[in-house]
Amino acid sequence: MLAEDSVLLREGLVRLFDEAGFETVGAFGEADALLAALDDSAPGTPAPDVVVLDVRMPPTFRDEGVRAAIELRRRRPGLGVLLLSQYVEGTYADELLSSGEGGMGYLLKDRVASLDELQDAVERVSAGGTVLDPQVVRELLGRRGDPLARLTPREREVLQLMAEGRTNTAIAGQLFIGVGAVEKNVTSIFQKLGLEDSGTDHRRVLAVLAWLQR
Repeated sequence: MLAEDSVLLREGLVRLFDEAGFETVGAFGEADALLAALDDSAPGTPAPDVVVLDVRMPPTFRDEGVRAAIELRRRRPGLGVLLLSQYVEGTYADELLSSGEGGMGYLLKDRVASLDELQDAVERVSAGGTVLDPQVVRELLGRRGDPLARLTPREREVLQLMAEGRTNTAIAGQLFIGVGAVEKNVTSIFQKLGLEDSGTDHRRVLAVLAWLQR
């Protein structure tokens, strides 16, 4: 399902998703209309795996999309939500992202470089992963000053890539270091941020979000 107030962009996204192999079961110009459609769905109507939302939509063009995303996650835990916007809305984005749950993404429209990138983001969110634009992470962290002062420059780089949902192997390739070196940095990051060992890989992907919750 899709909520985007710009008619041209909304129709364009529907076509892009169709080309990528996704079926759009509903496209709306307002977040409230999308929520109402989910509530009024007739038996047998396909339920969405992922909802894609703009952040600023009618009537106030401020944060309707983020607040709708929070409501969607409350009503339907496990539903994938991808925010696709020109803006970083920090007030409610913190609340949405700091839950630590997967199936969540926040990308900036102007920074989505290709259809493949968008397709990958939808697939990862649908599978329970987390997809964050680096600029989103930087702005959310910046709203809290710099509590990461204990981290080394390399650890910050690793943490940034972890927040984007990268695996250790992908981080190693991005930074041109060994996987073992990445693992040591990850362990140090967890210790410095006071994150308890849950024994799950999911915690690795959501390390920055766990810190945001604090």
